[in-house]
Amino acid sequence: MNQPDACSEKVRQLIKKGVDIPNPLSMDIGEEVNTAQISGSGVKIYPGCRIYGEKTVISAGALIGYEGPATIDDCQIGPKVELKGGYFKKSVFLEKSSMGLGAQVREGCILEEEANGAHCVGLKQTILFPFVTLGSLINFCDCFMAGGTSRKNHSEVGSSYIHFNFTPDGDKTTASLFGDVPKGVMLNQPPIFLGGQGGAVGPLRLGYGNVVAAGTILRKDILKDNCLVFGKFPRKDIEVEFVRNSYPGLSRIIENNVRYLANLTALEQWYINVRRAFFADQEFGELIYSGLIDKLVSARSERISRLRVISEKMPQSLNASANDDRIAAGKGEFYQNFHLLPELLDGKSVASETEGYRDRFLASFSDHRANSKSSYIETVQGMPEKASQLGTLWLEGIVDTICSQTARVFPSLDMFKRGK
Repeated sequence: MNQPDACSEKVRQLIKKGVDIPNPLSMDIGEEVNTAQISGSGVKIYPGCRIYGEKTVISAGALIGYEGPATIDDCQIGPKVELKGGYFKKSVFLEKSSMGLGAQVREGCILEEEANGAHCVGLKQTILFPFVTLGSLINFCDCFMAGGTSRKNHSEVGSSYIHFNFTPDGDKTTASLFGDVPKGVMLNQPPIFLGGQGGAVGPLRLGYGNVVAAGTILRKDILKDNCLVFGKFPRKDIEVEFVRNSYPGLSRIIENNVRYLANLTALEQWYINVRRAFFADQEFGELIYSGLIDKLVSARSERISRLRVISEKMPQSLNASANDDRIAAGKGEFYQNFHLLPELLDGKSVASETEGYRDRFLASFSDHRANSKSSYIETVQGMPEKASQLGTLWLEGIVDTICSQTARVFPSLDMFKRGK
């Protein structure tokens, strides 16, 4: 427990530098917190809040706990962020992102500019691109979402939505892509809409511009764009035999997880080569950038660990049910060659194969930015179409190279033959 004198001294430090703390005696701040990483400009911390973690950063204009007590634990919080009440741990919140009362944002989350959620939203290992909006009473863990061009034209998840991320076999190899990184970072794609009181059974992929009707449970990939999607509802209860650890859809599970991981690698390269420069002039910008990279490393580690759990079940799976020769070979390859997978996903093996598009894009982007003093979002959205296309080709090259290299390691799984 914190010593009262130490806590009150840190609170006094914050008040002295200009942080608005209306009820100082109600605030708890950890001994490990570095008050130099909390801005004194426009920050307000409402009664009952708790601030923990040596890596915690709170930037200018942030409002913490307006609707109810909030706990901040090792988060990097950008300018004008509003975390109105709940629990926030080891996540990054970029400028003007916000979460309502009762939020639980756990490890590995990134909310980019103006991404937001209403009350009682649960997130973990989730990445939301700019403007993505979540309604109330939502569980949206282990997924990525992009799409939309502004706060008026944004991807949205309706209230009471669930991303189902835990299987009857006890696995969490369920990460889903709603949109993708190569197109999503250009901030020019049509929004995705997931209707309320619905759900998605991960791992799955959904294209841009798709509208999923309220109450629909997505159980398959929708790779086309701009579709209206209605779910099927059985007319009666169906009973079939459940064989544990049989994994009849192993190829699709591995393919979607590897593609998710490849998108994380593409996003990391985008942050390193493009986004980092925009943090240079921002208060605590380098700390926030480091937080972003840490979260991607954490996300990659999480997804690989979940795949490892399944790989270790393959000997049991081969005995659990009848398998034709090709399915058996695929399970055997996944078990025996899994140790090769982490190296394929670190991005180093794809640099030489994609550097042509990368260098051409970065040259074009540098010229464009030199003539603009705009924000990150305005700069990206103001790029010439040809530059955006080059950037997408570069990042798609990263994803495609990782996928093709993985397919060669597990040839019997017969993966990556569907559309991008």
